Amino acid sequence: MIRIDNLVKNYGDFQALKSISFNIHDGEILGFLGANGAGKSTTLKIMTGYLAPTAGNVLVDGLNVVDNSFEIREQIGYLPETNPLYLEMKVFDYLQFTAEIRGLEGKAFHQALARVVEQCGLADVIHKPISTCSKGYKQRIGLAAAMIHDPKILILDEPVSGLDPNQIVEIRELIKGLAREKMVIMSSHILQEIAATVDRIVIIDKGEIVANGTTQELMASFQGRTQLTLEVSQASAESVEGLKSKVESLEIKGDEATEAGGRVLSIEYDREADPRAEIFNYAKDSGWVILEMSPYRVQLEDVFRGLTVEGGDHA
Repeated sequence: MIRIDNLVKNYGDFQALKSISFNIHDGEILGFLGANGAGKSTTLKIMTGYLAPTAGNVLVDGLNVVDNSFEIREQIGYLPETNPLYLEMKVFDYLQFTAEIRGLEGKAFHQALARVVEQCGLADVIHKPISTCSKGYKQRIGLAAAMIHDPKILILDEPVSGLDPNQIVEIRELIKGLAREKMVIMSSHILQEIAATVDRIVIIDKGEIVANGTTQELMASFQGRTQLTLEVSQASAESVEGLKSKVESLEIKGDEATEAGGRVLSIEYDREADPRAEIFNYAKDSGWVILEMSPYRVQLEDVFRGLTVEGGDHA
C-alpha cells in the first residue's frame, strides 16, 4: 500500500501541495486528476523520488520516500507526461539501455524484452530508430521502458496521449491486466478513459484533495438535480405554463421553438421526485405529442469541472 501522509511542497512562497493525504491499495487502478497547476505532477514526482517534499511523506509498504528513496524507486515504473526518449537510438537499443540501468542483462534482459514487446505491441518497430516511429508508438516505447524491470507500482502520467482509438483500447486492457499483479496510478486529461479504466478517482485542485471515490460515487454526490429534455409538438405557451402549475416538483429552465413548429423544454427536478409519469399524463391530457423525453446523466467531466473551475464547491 502507498500512503500519502500530510504531503506539503513549497516552491519559494508558492505552496503547490497543502498537506494532502490519501491511500492507494495493492491491485488497484487509481485515477489521479487535476487541472494544469493543481499539484498533480508535483505529487507524482515526489512519489517517484524525483522531488523531495517540504513536509509530510510518502510511505510505500512502510518505507518512506525521504529515507528509502532508492529502495522505493526500484519498485516503481514511471511514464512521465513528457516521454523521455532518445530519438537517435533504435527501439531495441533504448530498451536495452533502460534495462541495464535497472540491472537487467543477458538472459534476464531478453526475457524482459520479450514480455514488454508483446505487451506493448512493439514487434514491428523493435529495430527501427525511435525518431521514425509515430507518436502512438513512441508512447508505447515509453510504457515498455517503464515496465521493463517488472515493477510492483506503475505511475502513468497521460499514458494514452497521442494514441488512436484502437490503441487506447489496447492500452486500457493492458493496464487492467497489469492491475491484477501491480498497483497502477494513472493520470489523464481524457476523462472518458479514466472512467473506463480506473477503480477509484482522486481529484486535486489548487494543492488540495477535493474528491476521493469511485466514478459512480463522485457522480452520485455531485448530481443534486436531474435535467430532462422534453421535445413536444402541438404544445401552446399557455399549456407549457400549465405544466409548471400542474407538476410543482419541476422547474422549466428553457423553452425553445423548433423549426418544425414544436418546442424543446429543458426541465430540472430533484432526484428524489421523479415527475416523468406526471409529465406524460399531462401531455396526453393536453393533446401534446411527445417526440423525446430524455434525462441528462452526469458525466465525469461535469464532476471534474464543478470541482476544479474557479469557485467550484470543494466540500
